[in-house]
Amino acid sequence: MSSQKPVSHYRLPTDLRPRHYDLTIRTDLEKERFTGFVKIDLDVVNATKVITFNAAAELNIGTATLAVTTSGAEIAHIGTKIELDTQRASLIFPQELPVGSKVTLRIEFEAALTDSMTGYYKSTWGKGTYALTQFEPTDARRALPCWDEPLLKATFSVTLVSRKGTVSLSNMPARSGVVVADALTEHLFEGVKDGSWFATSFETTPPMSTYLLAFANGEFAHLESSYTSPLSGKVRPLRIYATPDVISQAQYALGITEKALPLYEQAFNIEYPLPKLDTLVANDFDAGAMENWGLITGRTTAYLVDPENADFAAKKRIAGTQSHEVAHMWFGNITTMAWWDNLYLNEGFATLAMQHRIHPDWKVDADFINNHLTAALRLDAKLSSHPIEVEVPDAGQIGQIFDSLSYSKAASGTMIIVLRMLSKYVGEDKFLKGVSLYLKKHLYSNTVSRDLWEGIGEATGLDIPQLMDNWVSKMGFPVLTVTETLSGIKVRQDRFLEDGPAKPEDNKTIWSIPLGLVTASDYGQAVVDNTALLETREAEFRLDTTRSFKLNADTNGVYRVLYTSTRLAAIASEAAKGDSIFSLSDRIGLVHDAFALGKAGHLPLSDALNLVHELRAEKEFLVWDSIDASLAGIILTWWEDDKVTELLKSFRRALCSPLVETLGLEYSQDDSADVTQLRTLAVGGAASTGDPGTVKALLERFTKFTAGDPHAIPVDLLGVTFVTAVEHTGAPAYDAVLKLFENPPTPSIKVAAIRGLTSAVDPALHERTFNLIQSSVRNQDIISFFRGLASNPKAINALREFFEKNYHTINSRLETTFSMKYIIQSVYIGFAKEEDRVKAEEFFKDKDIGKYNQALAQALDGISAKAAFIKRSSLDIVTWLEQWEKIL
Repeated sequence: MSSQKPVSHYRLPTDLRPRHYDLTIRTDLEKERFTGFVKIDLDVVNATKVITFNAAAELNIGTATLAVTTSGAEIAHIGTKIELDTQRASLIFPQELPVGSKVTLRIEFEAALTDSMTGYYKSTWGKGTYALTQFEPTDARRALPCWDEPLLKATFSVTLVSRKGTVSLSNMPARSGVVVADALTEHLFEGVKDGSWFATSFETTPPMSTYLLAFANGEFAHLESSYTSPLSGKVRPLRIYATPDVISQAQYALGITEKALPLYEQAFNIEYPLPKLDTLVANDFDAGAMENWGLITGRTTAYLVDPENADFAAKKRIAGTQSHEVAHMWFGNITTMAWWDNLYLNEGFATLAMQHRIHPDWKVDADFINNHLTAALRLDAKLSSHPIEVEVPDAGQIGQIFDSLSYSKAASGTMIIVLRMLSKYVGEDKFLKGVSLYLKKHLYSNTVSRDLWEGIGEATGLDIPQLMDNWVSKMGFPVLTVTETLSGIKVRQDRFLEDGPAKPEDNKTIWSIPLGLVTASDYGQAVVDNTALLETREAEFRLDTTRSFKLNADTNGVYRVLYTSTRLAAIASEAAKGDSIFSLSDRIGLVHDAFALGKAGHLPLSDALNLVHELRAEKEFLVWDSIDASLAGIILTWWEDDKVTELLKSFRRALCSPLVETLGLEYSQDDSADVTQLRTLAVGGAASTGDPGTVKALLERFTKFTAGDPHAIPVDLLGVTFVTAVEHTGAPAYDAVLKLFENPPTPSIKVAAIRGLTSAVDPALHERTFNLIQSSVRNQDIISFFRGLASNPKAINALREFFEKNYHTINSRLETTFSMKYIIQSVYIGFAKEEDRVKAEEFFKDKDIGKYNQALAQALDGISAKAAFIKRSSLDIVTWLEQWEKIL
């Protein structure tokens, strides 16, 4: 760490502060280039002869001039300095700019529209090319010279000059009237007078960070709606844009926007501040979506669904994505983190979102445990994890903190304390009041975590900063060991690590932990004590242990709970009752805790299997989701051991097949969300373990579907059917699925096709898939192929070989995106031998891993943890499963 460069090496000098950008961009889609001119009004904070700003290497800087606003004098610079490693440019002037003066920097620039999915880039569709921006976290500098740091907010006036027949979009509504060029920008308006080009000038934005600036140009169609503000009664237009061939699939996402906006206004007691909110759906997009103020952007799979035949997974994905992005209009856009080390201030609340109010029947709060809490705790259980609040002076490493700890943990790990758990602890009304106070106090400004804690503290009267400190600033989370005493229980906290008990040097943090004690009343009803707090290494709590009890009510907390095997068996027995005192969320948490504790060696893995066996009559989809995901993970861990794998598959098949018999393979609009999802899960589990009846039924449906019957496969079963067909029939099914991938009528079919293509058993088909990745798979979809292959035991070794052989090509394609770190994780996630870790370390020893070193360290830690898990638990799991088979 001593060799780390100082923050000043990466951060811009503070001598000047931007106040306003007047930006003109001319987009030539035919030539795939753009040219621009920007006038940046600056306040001189400290006297300086040097103006330093961000500009990426691919942005060609032209003439630059400086005008002193007060005098009108122009000053020519006498030198230029370009720093490629920090993406900065400096203009050197002959005389100092005095403190308090106001100047305007004017710069010409131009660049190519590439397929990088960063900066201002091109995307393609069936009839051509269009262009859009993706600036988060530090890519505005690829599209214009700017002060590209979140703290340096300014207003923006944007003018787009584009070819006739296209549509131009930006953060704000278009101004009415004719756009007139001035002497400095008239060269960008060529063709406007004769009508072959047109210019659109947009209203000025509120003060905002550069990463939220957005613009786009292309042949777009749109759907339109509106919402009425519950605070002011104003009616605001809502639009969703896409290419004309798919716009009909965007209606559902538009409806989510319409529902979400008034909910957030009411929750924060702050009106949405812009005159409109648009969403643009893109064919090529690195992330899932992006919260540009007034112009949300995102990929097709995050926003499009067949309006006549929508699968439930797609609807959940769309609702979750858009409610997240709409939340950002307040949390992140109005109030923005001061620097990227406080990213979770943006992402945490946005992930928490209001989806539970949009679709209460989806049981979003409980689903949150499966989709966010588990992923976050899995990552944070590694020694190579990082705190939520992590120093990131180097802009090149900012992308690494966009992971489960910032997205998921921010909302379900330490930010479950910060947000979800904190909300339960202080009460949702007081919590939201505190959030509103925080937002109102820091409108259009930048914040750090303490600002949020002080707002919630003001609303609750509690010392929230003290309570939150270690959850945000320290790595990891605790495991609570429960020991029963004569008068109750003794609870001890230690750091939880996935590969075993923490060493003393890794076990120094003491967290303030709300325990959420669930006990049974005299009448057998659940009683929850949300006031119990563990603030020391260990403490005793009085309760009647002759009655059922557990910690972490509703799994609100960011910790694991370790009971004795006897107590866990008693809790399992109570949880299996139809009238159990343990809630849906309690039962989900029990499953995840048991498997995580088993993996870490805190309890026998057979205790987790006993718990699952007890819960085999469970009715709730979300509990089954936790069970099935846990078992699938165990099967994939032992993929190199045929005996263990077959025993585990038999166990999983015995759980899923009865559900298939009960629920069948037919879907109805009258089905509840629970029934729909449970049927899909059960069929997937039964098919993946080779249940003969399920496999036969799916293959028959696949044959009819490929023969021309579009209704032969229920849309919710497309994925598992394609997987089953390719796995069991090989090349003929692969060919049929490949055609669907190459020309998918809906995003759902494309997602299902990728699953199918990556499930092949035959090595020859793996080679075809690798060739496909190299030749025709869009950059945004490479990670989906890698993840599919990584979950296929027959392809794990081949995937590593392919990746390492083609590393430089893959890295070159994805070097500007977030995807490379996920590629690394996918390639090595399946391995479970120390020799595989050694091989990986050897491969990367001469590579520049600066942009994904954390992801690599986490993947390597995962290999070691799995190796220890297998060594520790193989005998236990075989013994239990063989005994289970005898009593089956």
